[in-house]
Amino acid sequence: MHEILDLAANQKTNEKKVEVLKEYKNDALKSLFIWNFDDSVITVLPPGEVPFKPNENPLGTDHSSLRREFKHFYNFVKGGNDTLPTIRRESIFIQILEGLYPDEAEILCLVKDKKLTDKYDISIDLVKESYPDITWGGRS
Repeated sequence: MHEILDLAANQKTNEKKVEVLKEYKNDALKSLFIWNFDDSVITVLPPGEVPFKPNENPLGTDHSSLRREFKHFYNFVKGGNDTLPTIRRESIFIQILEGLYPDEAEILCLVKDKKLTDKYDISIDLVKESYPDITWGGRS
């Protein structure tokens, strides 16, 4: 995901950014954008820095990916898995972060706090133009 976000954010024009986002469209990327930009998606994890040990293995070895892990995102938002105990929810989140390549773990931490735009120059308007099939609002 970090390669896609870097590539899109570094394009000179919004048209090129939309082109990149469309070309690399996938469910995990759309889920990250929904979590980050949809005000009706409420994170049930504590805000701020997450205490985890970054995965130091070289890229391409012994890492999970956001494409593989996005199916667990529902555990971290209101209405997703509200019966999950807080301690268990936080430990699942940390386990996922520790299995990801550090750049992808950073993305997940930014999205958790709805701060993806702090690192990537990608706006909600670009996401809406790239993925008109996303329905916004009414999620929690």
